[in-house]
Amino acid sequence: MSKEKFKIGEEGIYDARKLGKGKVLVLGFQHMFAMFGSTVLVPLLTGLSVSTTLLWAGLGTLLFHLISKKKVPAFLGSSFAFLAGYAAIAPNGEPELLRYACFGVACAGLVYLVLAAAFKAFGESKVMHFFPPVVTGPIIIAIGLNLSRSAIENCATNWLIALIAILIVVGCNIWGRGMVKIIPILLGVIGSYVAAAFSGAIDFSPVREAAWFGLPMTYDHTVFSLFTDGTLDKSLLLTSVITIVPIAFATMMEHIGDISAISSTVGANYIKDPGFHRTLTGDGLATTLASLFGAPANTTYGENTGVLTLTKVYDPMVIRLAACIAIILSFCPKFAALIEVMPSATVGGISLVLYGMISAVGIRNVVESKVDFSQTRNVIIAALILVLSIGVNYSTAGAIIIPIGAVTINLSGIATGSLVGIFMNAILQGKESAVRRSKSNMSGTDYDMSKEGVPGVA
Repeated sequence: MSKEKFKIGEEGIYDARKLGKGKVLVLGFQHMFAMFGSTVLVPLLTGLSVSTTLLWAGLGTLLFHLISKKKVPAFLGSSFAFLAGYAAIAPNGEPELLRYACFGVACAGLVYLVLAAAFKAFGESKVMHFFPPVVTGPIIIAIGLNLSRSAIENCATNWLIALIAILIVVGCNIWGRGMVKIIPILLGVIGSYVAAAFSGAIDFSPVREAAWFGLPMTYDHTVFSLFTDGTLDKSLLLTSVITIVPIAFATMMEHIGDISAISSTVGANYIKDPGFHRTLTGDGLATTLASLFGAPANTTYGENTGVLTLTKVYDPMVIRLAACIAIILSFCPKFAALIEVMPSATVGGISLVLYGMISAVGIRNVVESKVDFSQTRNVIIAALILVLSIGVNYSTAGAIIIPIGAVTINLSGIATGSLVGIFMNAILQGKESAVRRSKSNMSGTDYDMSKEGVPGVA
């Protein structure tokens, strides 16, 4: 099939329905691989099951798409934001303690529904008045930059392997034709993986020892087992809730940034339709259900937003296909082992490109929204968001620690920058509103927030 048959318009945006089943399947695998490295890293760090994680990444994504009217091309993978919560409750990854941590995360997922209700009750325009491009743009930029450290650290394990991945992705994206141009991430993973295998950098013994088929979940590792095995510690259960639920405020801010990034990437106003009340509900319920069954919290994945930017295939159907592939592969321990032995440098090389793409989308969001940086208020808001989001993340503690009685709240860099940006935008709103009213009176028209205040709207 020629490229012209499925090219749309002048921007090189592709319609997955016209690509053909084979090419769509490859695109689905690419999205699955894009999220896989980071998704399985969370269970490896916490002690949770990789197979269960993969299963609920797929199921959570399908649930999210169902609730968001199948419109948003987002993949839900493991959230890194809750790592501190897992470590606080189960510092050594003890299975019996992880169940308590998962209960706390499940409760945190329900907090999403509260903010979703606010969007539903007051409408996107009123709520998004607190999230204009001068706030969301820098947040998106900071998300990509904060992730850069892990990409560089992974690359540093073997720069040659990482460089192979980077060169393949860049080369395919710039000089590739047809399908090669659409799947640079997948080709980068395969190329660097093969190079690492031939260089002897991979130990395949875990793959040989793994079974071909196995159930991805164990009842003893679910939250439900806490209430049936007669060992419930009510004090620890309450502690897990108090410790972990506050993290939801950080992840909800990240969700808003991620959906804004996807809206800006695709050029569609997902903030208005299907709306934050639906996307937050989908993300929150996916997190709650995944946690109840022993998987990590879910979150919209920036890696897949980067893939959207590179491929320009925005059809949500491709994301749902990737979710189905993840579900099927969760029943194959041998495949999970094959991915687990993937060199860190391969993940690093791919991530380096994708994380940079996320920041670039944030910059584009600010530029296309025509944020006026001649206004001091806008400069101050953007400056505070960027410095706090990045500075706090790389500080010694890695977070702002706020003790409240017996409870300690840890605000990550992104959460701190987001909250401060939202607050500063609110208290400095008066001056900007006066300027807007002045412009409106001069033109004889009312100010239309949908044209300037919502990312993704031309």
